[in-house]
This record gives sequence, C-alpha cells and structure tokens, in this order.
Amino acid sequence: MKEKEYLWWQKGIIYQVYPRSFMDSDGDGIGDLNGIISKLDYLKDLGIKGVWISPIFPSPMADFGYDVSDYTGIHTMFGTMQDFDLLTKEIHNRNMKLILDLVPNHSSNEHQWFRESRRSKDDPKRDWYIWKDPAPDGGPPNNWLSVFGGSAWEYDEQTGQYYYHAFLKEQPDLNWRNPEVQQAIFDAMRFWLKKGVDGFRVDVMWHMIKDEKLRDNPPNPDYNEKMNSYSRHISAYSTDQDEVHDIVRKMRKVVDEFDDRLLIGEIYLPISKLVRYYGEDNQGAHLPFNFQLLELPWEAKKIEAAINDYEGALPDEGWPNWVLGNHDKSRIATRVGKEQARIAAMLLLTLRGTPTIYYGDELGMEDVNIPENKIMDPQALNEPGVGKSRDPERTPMQWDDTRNAGFTTGEPWLPLMENYQELNVKEQWEKKGSMLHFQRRLINLRNGEPALHIGDHIPVYTENNLLSYMRKYKDRKYLMVLNLSDSQENFKPDFNWRGKVRIATQPEMEGEELGGELQVKGNLGLVIELD
Repeated sequence: MKEKEYLWWQKGIIYQVYPRSFMDSDGDGIGDLNGIISKLDYLKDLGIKGVWISPIFPSPMADFGYDVSDYTGIHTMFGTMQDFDLLTKEIHNRNMKLILDLVPNHSSNEHQWFRESRRSKDDPKRDWYIWKDPAPDGGPPNNWLSVFGGSAWEYDEQTGQYYYHAFLKEQPDLNWRNPEVQQAIFDAMRFWLKKGVDGFRVDVMWHMIKDEKLRDNPPNPDYNEKMNSYSRHISAYSTDQDEVHDIVRKMRKVVDEFDDRLLIGEIYLPISKLVRYYGEDNQGAHLPFNFQLLELPWEAKKIEAAINDYEGALPDEGWPNWVLGNHDKSRIATRVGKEQARIAAMLLLTLRGTPTIYYGDELGMEDVNIPENKIMDPQALNEPGVGKSRDPERTPMQWDDTRNAGFTTGEPWLPLMENYQELNVKEQWEKKGSMLHFQRRLINLRNGEPALHIGDHIPVYTENNLLSYMRKYKDRKYLMVLNLSDSQENFKPDFNWRGKVRIATQPEMEGEELGGELQVKGNLGLVIELD
C-alpha cells in the first residue's frame, strides 16, 4: 500500500506576523513589508514553514487594516506592490509559504463599493451591503449588536435606511447572499493566488451569512454587567447560518484552482459547530482554526477533555490544528505565567495537528500595560471599562537590546515591554535555558520527527494537574508528561514504559532514562522518546 503523502501545512508550523509590530524599515514607528523581508532568515532558522501576515491592504485603519478599502492593493504604510512581490519571492526562496489575511465579511465604508451602495436605494451596488428600512418606531430593524459595542445598525440620513455592521460602523458587512459580491471577492482571491500567495486566513468566517428573516437574537442567560454589551445576546441569527458552508465550499473551489494552496477559517465556535467548517467530504476550510487553548481554563482535565472531544469530532481526513495566541487575545505568558508558558509551548508543538505561533510568543513576550492616553484599539475606546483592549498583545517585536528593541529608529506606534533588554531575539537565540532557545529545540525536534508532526495521538493519563499523551508513527513513540501547576504530581500510568528525556522544561533532566511511576515536579514538562 502506497504511503500517505502529507502536505506542507500538515507537517509544518505556521507563524503569525502582525505587520505593524514586526519590523520597521523606514523609521516611522510602524512595521512594514521590507521590515518583514529583513527578518525572513530569522523565521527560516526558527523552523517556520508558513508565514501568515495580518492585513496589509489599503485601509483607513479604523480597525488596523480589518477595514479594507481595496482588496487588490497594498497600503502605502506597509510599502508597494513591488515590495510585496519581493516578499513573496524571498519567502519562496527560503522554502517557506505565504498566507495572506482575507477580510471578506465586511469592507471599509470608504471602499468604492460602499460609496456607490450608499448613493441611492436604486444604485446597482445597493444590494452589495445589508440595507433595511427602520422598524415601525423608526429604530433599528432588529436587536443585533456590534461586537465593538452598541447597535449593529447605522442609520443613513441620505437614503433613510440602516446598514448592518457586525463590527465598527466604518466596517459595513457585505451581503454574501449576492452572487456579484461572491464573484468580486473570489476574483480578489485569484488576484493574490496568481501572484504566488500560498493561502488565506479568512477573517470571521462564521459571520459571513446572516439570517434572511433578520430575526432578533435571544437574550444570553449567562450575561452579567462585567461583560461587554455584545454578550447580552446569543448571536443565533447573526452568525453561523447553515448557508455559510456553501460560501466556504465556493472559496475552497477558488483556492483549489491552484496547486498546493491552503484555506484557513477564523471561527470562534464550540467544537461540534467548528468541525462543520471542514465541509462535506472535506471540501470546506482545510483548517478551521481551533481556539480551545485560547479559551479554556489552564486545567489538565479540561484540556484533555477538549483534546479528545476535538479528536473524536474531526471528520475522516480532517486535519487538526491548535492555536496558542493571536492578535485578539492576551498573550500566553500573561495568561498562564512564565513557567507555564513553556509547558504551553511544549503542548502546542507536540499535539497532533498544525500549530500556529503568534509572533513574540517564542520569546515569552507578555502583555504590555498601555497607558490610557496611548490606547489605540477601537474595541477599548468604544466601550471604556468593558471593551477589552487588544493593544497589550500587539506591541513591537523585541529584536535586540538597542533603543526600541531594534524594532524602529523612530517612535514605536505602541510602547514596548520594559524588560526588552533581556527579553529579545539576540539575547535569547543561543542562550541555553532561555525561552527562545527552548522553543527552537522543540521546533527542531518536531520538524525532524514524523511521530511528532504526523503521528497518531494516544491519550495516556490525566490526574489532578498532570496531562500526558503519546505520539506514534510506525515504530517511533514519544511520551509527553506535562504538569500544568507548580505543585508536585505523581505519574502512574497503567502500563510499563521506558524512555529517554529528549526535552525538559528543567534541562538538567535531559538525557535521563525514565520508566514506571514518576514524581513530576511543579512546572515540569517532559518529551520522552520511548524505547
């Protein structure tokens, strides 16, 4: 029987670059394409396969590029199309892949399409967006709320109707029930695919179709005053409609017109709903992003239950994936602490499926406390006190111990961590015991060991704060033993085993031969190659 062939995105690691914060080449304090190009050797040497870049399209920057005013251009802040072409070429020269962020649910209100749509009720582009008459009392058509606070409906004086925006009023939602809208976005996808882009991460994929009858969303019984206003309702009718799967399948068809390309979906949904985005016969998204490690409490039993729930729910041939951090969530080192951030990295890089690393997490970067007068994030500015700022996890990458951590010669758009002189790439690269050195070794082991990048997942043992599982490929087996707390735990699986510690969060244990019952110290994680 012919051995199964695995694709680059199944075997490799994806790395998210937030371009504003990665590397600035021109001193304006904001990262850019030439900055990314200058750091590609770092990503290659780190062991990365796929470089995912958050939006770089022209945009008024109401939501930092997630409000697109031209789907086939480059924002001058980031550079030119020539710079982009060079970036693509240089990524490919290093045998890496380029994944672009696509934002198809909504455009900017300054996009030409919306300007035309707004002109009159009879404009040919009117139906490209979601326009509705006011309710009988003159208010919004229904009770749908914006993720960023307040009603999701904005009244337009000129035409006497409301338009729908799931996010900012500057981000009107496109009407994906309109075939012309579908065609326009598919054409934009083809534009980038022809340029050599290797795939897309599709923003808020589960939002793309709304209930045709515009029914009110039901109240959330678990809502309390500390939550943001969006949480007042369960978004039963404004997200995750059945028809969205038809759209995802069409997107996949566009991607499949080109060889070896990848479709990722951003989807915050329970596992039972998430796995539907793989599509019938796996003709949906290749990787519907699995955010459980971002959302769950840091507890061994809950994480083990989630891993098994996910493994059990995956469709045949559906490939798993795991995400530990991104530009919308507090950094892992802040969420679980510096010691446990190493355990988290070990978990991410040894679970079955494609891992995504958020820039700077490989250094152990933490959330930065942003003074009130420097907050940039509209989510926080719109709802002071309850709207969570995403600025703390978006601060500049820390390259060295020079001014501004080597990120820029100018004034950085967000402040840096105070400890950047110790916590930076140059300082940590070769330094044994540093977070970066530790992650480099984990990545290197994972990339070179089929058991860890394509092997089966076998649950082993979970008790109290201890999580353990095996990865197996042919005759190669690895055992992971992770203590998710700072107290000692007893590891006593119901089978005999012996093996050698390949990587440990406490490096003095590396090379040790272990077996049978084990006392596992607090914050200890072990990757053991079994005999």
